[in-house]
Amino acid sequence: MDDYRQVRKVVTGTATEDGAGVKLTRVLGNRTVEDFDPFLMLDAFDSTNPDDYTKGFPWHPHRGIETVTYLLRGDMEHGDSMGNSGSILDGDCQWMTAGSGVIHQEMPQPADRMQGMQLWINLPAKDKMTPPAYNSITADSVPQVREDGTDVKVIAGRYKDTDGAFNGKFVDATYLDITMAPGAKWDYVTIPENTLFVYIYDGEGYFSKLSDEIFPAKRALLFTHGKDLSVTAGENSVRFILLTAMPLYEPVAWGGPIVMNTRDELSQAFQELEDGTFVKSGDSDA
Repeated sequence: MDDYRQVRKVVTGTATEDGAGVKLTRVLGNRTVEDFDPFLMLDAFDSTNPDDYTKGFPWHPHRGIETVTYLLRGDMEHGDSMGNSGSILDGDCQWMTAGSGVIHQEMPQPADRMQGMQLWINLPAKDKMTPPAYNSITADSVPQVREDGTDVKVIAGRYKDTDGAFNGKFVDATYLDITMAPGAKWDYVTIPENTLFVYIYDGEGYFSKLSDEIFPAKRALLFTHGKDLSVTAGENSVRFILLTAMPLYEPVAWGGPIVMNTRDELSQAFQELEDGTFVKSGDSDA
């Protein structure tokens, strides 16, 4: 195994609409499940036109996953069947463990710019039916590590000696938001066997120690196994999120907003939605 991780796959995603008509880019989805395990889906959105997003995501169910919504800019109102409600604003993040079942809505409000992303993380089979929980991560609670030309926001997990604003109970994921000045260099020591990918949302950069290929924004890069990741910003600054976690290596049965391990479990979930028994009474760790 090489010490330095290399770019294994480049994903640009597909422009689509979801919810009640929100325009977004589905970067990760059904076709990338095996390679990006345990990360199931990544939707990115970036618009200055409120017509692209204000129809929002009205009430809908989730089971078997965690949803992580990170808002770089904008205003998004939310509510759920656990009784949580509020607004996600610039730099805020909501980390929701759907577990055994939750019904929620996310409704973006008109803003000068709506930019952010939603990530789905698969739950291990043993934790699929854990009680649901909601975690609010405000911008001012996210630690920042400033180094030579690089600013690292530690949303979840740990970076060097700094604990993130959140630590996952079920999947030990590290979630970093990284800004690098033009020409800056940054090395990151990783767990060699973990899945690791970045999504570049602004600028451009070099993401391999052994390659001079430059990658522009709106790309997800999946890396080979290895101990170290080396990044150099291009002539302009580069901003990207970094996600890494141990793969689950479990079967995935995916039906819309519900992700289980078998088709029978999916059928049961949708039957419970019809029967009105999907959300378990008092089943919340929020």
